Amino acid sequence: MFWKSFNTYIHKAYSVLAGLYPGKIFIRLSLTNKMLTGYAILIITSIIIFVYAESSFQQLISLNRSIVSVDITIQKAARDMLDILMDQDNYEKRYLILKSPDMMNLFWKRGEAFHQWLNKLWDIRHKNGATIEELEELGEVEKIDGLYKDYEGMIRREVDLVKTGKMRKAYTLSNNEIKKILDKLVDSLDRMSTSAKNYEELKMRLISVMGPGVFLRTIALWIASIVIAVSVGLLVTYHITSSIHKLKIVTEHIADGDFDYDPQIHTSDEIGTLSEAFITMGKRLKKLEKMHLDASPLTRLPGGLAIENMLQKRIDTGQPIAFCLVDLDNFKAFNDQYGYARGNLVIRETARIVEKAVKSKGITDDFVGHIGGDDFVVITVPSRMHDISKEIINQFGMVMPQFYDAKDREKGYILGKNRQGVEIQFPIMTISIAIVTNERRKLTNSMEVSAIAAELKDYAKTFPKNIYVIDKRRTT
Repeated sequence: MFWKSFNTYIHKAYSVLAGLYPGKIFIRLSLTNKMLTGYAILIITSIIIFVYAESSFQQLISLNRSIVSVDITIQKAARDMLDILMDQDNYEKRYLILKSPDMMNLFWKRGEAFHQWLNKLWDIRHKNGATIEELEELGEVEKIDGLYKDYEGMIRREVDLVKTGKMRKAYTLSNNEIKKILDKLVDSLDRMSTSAKNYEELKMRLISVMGPGVFLRTIALWIASIVIAVSVGLLVTYHITSSIHKLKIVTEHIADGDFDYDPQIHTSDEIGTLSEAFITMGKRLKKLEKMHLDASPLTRLPGGLAIENMLQKRIDTGQPIAFCLVDLDNFKAFNDQYGYARGNLVIRETARIVEKAVKSKGITDDFVGHIGGDDFVVITVPSRMHDISKEIINQFGMVMPQFYDAKDREKGYILGKNRQGVEIQFPIMTISIAIVTNERRKLTNSMEVSAIAAELKDYAKTFPKNIYVIDKRRTT
């Protein structure tokens, strides 16, 4: 009964203080000044409260900084290093095919970026005060460093073999030793990224647990001094505990995947700093999750689910839409003739062409996705669809013949079997772009758009050339 009445009194006092405390002055004070101002007559109690609160907040800030500067950095490093390895593998395969020194120059250029990330990871590992957890997260760095040195050494051997005309040995080295060590590098990077992600989640759970604990123990200290300074004590309690409660809520939101949640803490003290750090961390986590969600492992572009969600969102908001379905013609015949490795090079190059065209001719909000295989999607606005499509077609027309052998390039076709098993001539690959807009018709859902685009794509593929076609039919 006593505690029930006491809690009722506390809540009523909080409501009164919410309208009375000098907010503009109070939010500019540090925790130290708030404590000293509020508990001038109880200096010893004030010091005890401040030391405890400061220590707890610093632990939270330290955990948060560790997530941002170590865990997230390691994950970003692993992702970027994987991208670099894929690019280098791409250049190495092109070098074997084209024997172009430019490919090796690009290979070593990307290698510089890989070494920069390695140096950054070594700096984190060797920093003063590195925790045991951080050292465990970076346990793969030494192995990655050694593997990458071996990888570079094998590449130099391959270059020497190519220069001396020993192509069979060069291909054997590429498809065996180099592939094996590349697989080991990918495995090590994946393990390092997974370890960092696990520690990130562990620290997030720890922050979520610490928040309520700090709140409860701080309340207990304030209750001990309430007999002497009830009013002042409640004022300080109201401000700090409300902020801590908001931090508790934001940790729960972030843990549930709501990375945009703002705790609405606008103070200039340590809690405000911690709040800003939480917001920054949420934004970075959101970017990381979007990059990993539904991405194509070959091109790193968003996949079917992300494409569908983005398209439906723009339909629902009534924005001008130009949905561009990009498809390669005669790709299957090329893949059958030259093998999946060169086919993958074509897919990556097509992704690069599409992304570059959208970046140079589109707008900031344009979206590029990879449905799978040789199908890509661009979501832009009608005013940019012509320029983007023309740029894709121009770049594709210049680049794609280079992927064919010289004799096939000169003939302008390759021989292959159609679906009926009859051997026919397949021309050099072309690109078809089917564009669906809401300029003349109302689009209701993503499935409708996909069906229209698929129908239009079949029509575009009847033209034996690089082409883009636009659906100009009106809603009946």
